[in-house]
Amino acid sequence: MNALIVISSTRPESVSAAAALLTAEYLSKSGTSVHTLDLRQTPLPLFSENNRSMPEYADILSLVHNADCYILSTPDFHGSMSGILKNFLDYFWTEFAGKLFGIICASHDKGLTAMDHIRTVIRQCYGWSLPYGVGLSEFDFSQHGSPNNDRVSKRLQMFARDIAIYGNLISEQRLKDLEGNEEMTYMARYREQ
Repeated sequence: MNALIVISSTRPESVSAAAALLTAEYLSKSGTSVHTLDLRQTPLPLFSENNRSMPEYADILSLVHNADCYILSTPDFHGSMSGILKNFLDYFWTEFAGKLFGIICASHDKGLTAMDHIRTVIRQCYGWSLPYGVGLSEFDFSQHGSPNNDRVSKRLQMFARDIAIYGNLISEQRLKDLEGNEEMTYMARYREQ
């Protein structure tokens, strides 16, 4: 299974980025192939219909197309996701159909509203999301990017485990639905014509 982790904080010492990178380590240990797209290093132009094909970003298109599941990592900005995460999500939708998403959110509060906004986008793109996300505070990680307590570490291990297990199950069924001839599945509409 291929997982794509999208980091959407612009801060050099980002809690959500540190959590995403630690999750990547845990996922790799489960045998999942993990790729990271750090939007701090690869910013996308503001989305418009005119730049949808993104020929200069063929590597990003490939990562998104080949991912079986996604982990979206964001700070909480005014109760929602970061602008650069929203911009990233605007570029894609059919690519997300039938795939699993997990959410990591750094917030002064719990990040629940931001995670709900992300779940709404995922649902609109016919994706699946874990029923929980990982909410973090600025005190959960050190300046060097390591967790400050076992609770955070255990939560991210559980998160990575669930992404690996449910991502694999959903991915397998998605592929069966795409490759099969069953008409009574939503994924039938995404089959190659």
